[in-house]
Amino acid sequence: MSDCCTEILICFSAAGASFIEYRAVARSGVSGRGRSGAIGFARLPKLPEKPLAYERDGQMPTIYLYTSEDGRPATWGNGTHVAFIADTKAQVHSFHEQALKLGGKNEGEPGPRLHYGPNYYAACVRDPDGNKLQAVCYASE
Repeated sequence: MSDCCTEILICFSAAGASFIEYRAVARSGVSGRGRSGAIGFARLPKLPEKPLAYERDGQMPTIYLYTSEDGRPATWGNGTHVAFIADTKAQVHSFHEQALKLGGKNEGEPGPRLHYGPNYYAACVRDPDGNKLQAVCYASE
């Protein structure tokens, strides 16, 4: 697992040209968790309700390829999402509190996100430029 972040979400307007280019660079047609592609990422098995996703050697960070949530063109504030790893739930709370003090906008109070997994504890903010940032803790504490 990365020491920095768990996931990076990249959004596209519909399935535009850049969407195709990311797929080509990330993989070379091999599915599963083996290394492939120009930068060693392999496509994960796709579930119907999930976006395309790629990992390197089955380790985080996971790169997710989405279309924008609201259907508008993908921009820096409508599609950029980086989730940073926190070691403790207290760090998730601290991240959220500090981000709000520094001008961030609340996008999700600290707490469990059981739809992502039993130990997924996170908080989300948008920075003043509209980028979505998240702190995630996987500890069962």
